[in-house]
Amino acid sequence: MRCCRLALLCLSVLPLIAADDLPPGAGSGVVSRICTVCHAVDKIRQRRLSRDGWEDIVDDMVERGAKLTGEEKETVLAYLEENFGPASKLRVNSAPLAEWKAVAGLSVAEARAVLDYRQQNGDFHQIGDLLKVPGVDPRKIEAKKDMFAF
Repeated sequence: MRCCRLALLCLSVLPLIAADDLPPGAGSGVVSRICTVCHAVDKIRQRRLSRDGWEDIVDDMVERGAKLTGEEKETVLAYLEENFGPASKLRVNSAPLAEWKAVAGLSVAEARAVLDYRQQNGDFHQIGDLLKVPGVDPRKIEAKKDMFAF
C-alpha cells in the first residue's frame, strides 16, 4: 500500500517537474500534463517539426489513449509549433543535452561541456559566451548562431 501511495505521489508531481523543463508560454501546462505522461521532455525538445508533423504525433497519442479536448489539441499544436517548429530557436540557458545534440549538432562531449560550463558560470548572454566553452568546436557555434535564443 505504501508503495502505491509513493507511486501516485511521484506521478502527480512529474508534470510539475516536466513543466519546468519546457519553455514558458500558453500551452506548456497542457503539453506537460498530456505529453510527459509517456514522453520525456528531452524527446519533445530535440525535435523541430512542422505543425503537420506535430499534429501526426498528437493524433497518434490520442489514438493510443491520450485524453484532450479539441481546444486542448489546438493549444498543444500552437505551443509545439511555436517552441519546437522548424524556425524555433534553441534556448541556450535551458536546453538539455539532447537538444544541444539534435538541434545544434554538437557531440555528446561538446553538449556536456556546454551544460557543465553553464552550470559553473551561469547563463549565457551572447554568442561570445558560447564561444568561450572549452571543448566545443567554435565553427559549430558560429554555423548555428542564428538558431540560439539568449
